[in-house]
Amino acid sequence: MKEFIKKWTVAIRAPFFTASAIPVLVGSALAWNMTGKFSLPKFILVLVGVPLFNAGTNLANDYYDHKTGNDEINIKVTPFSGGSRVIQNGVIPPKHILIGSFLFFGLGSVIGLYLNAITPGNLILYLGIFGLLSGFFYTATPVLIGYRGIGEFVVGLNLGILAIIGAYYVQAHSLSWSAFWISLPIGFLVAAILYINEFPDYDADKAVNKRHLVVLLGKRRAVYGYYFLVCATYLVIAGSVIFRMITPFALLSFLTLPLAIGAIKILKANYDKFAELIPAQAKTIQTHLFTGLLLSLGLVVGRIV
Repeated sequence: MKEFIKKWTVAIRAPFFTASAIPVLVGSALAWNMTGKFSLPKFILVLVGVPLFNAGTNLANDYYDHKTGNDEINIKVTPFSGGSRVIQNGVIPPKHILIGSFLFFGLGSVIGLYLNAITPGNLILYLGIFGLLSGFFYTATPVLIGYRGIGEFVVGLNLGILAIIGAYYVQAHSLSWSAFWISLPIGFLVAAILYINEFPDYDADKAVNKRHLVVLLGKRRAVYGYYFLVCATYLVIAGSVIFRMITPFALLSFLTLPLAIGAIKILKANYDKFAELIPAQAKTIQTHLFTGLLLSLGLVVGRIV
């Protein structure tokens, strides 16, 4: 059983579920900050449900990247990119990976349907349907979202705007422009995680015609896209505070600027290299994680003070 859990933890890439947990935390914290409403059981359900969809997406991507031969020809694998490798290493059969994807999507859907039933309207249902379909068809035929130059946008939309608005709505039972604005920085940063991971994958992705932004722009020009995502993150946070959309305590998130700047410097110097990019990948994940945590902390402090 221990070995079973271990190999599936690797397959679903559980250590990277911070990408799906952070928007839930931020959206829930904002709901409490603005309305004083917070239900711990609902929070836990959303905190479990969104990563379940994330797991389903990761497994589907592994399966279809195997079917296209994308992961097989990718020799520039890092701890953060290149897939889980459980299929390539013979740890789990491809068919089981696909079944696992259906299972995780199914479990996430059960939670989503329950939350929709106890929440006014059908917003959670619509968000869930979009998240499921866009997650599964990210690399699945015939849609192939990740092959059409819009994958970064869809990932930022799902794990930024939609996840935060959904988490907010579950708690507050209402919509807010503040939820939209605070979701943008998290969306930019989760897109930045995907974006920087596309640099090591460039050769393999180009070979199978996976035309994401780094392939379309070329590595040198794609560096500026990363600059945009990082700069936009902090500009939107600052603007949201200036225009009183969120509490000034949200500026605590600017403590992550050194991490972001460090990632930019590494990418600028090593965009066409392989192992040298790994620290930038790690710093991007850390920037997303700690920016989200500090935003949430700022929202909580703003409510108390």
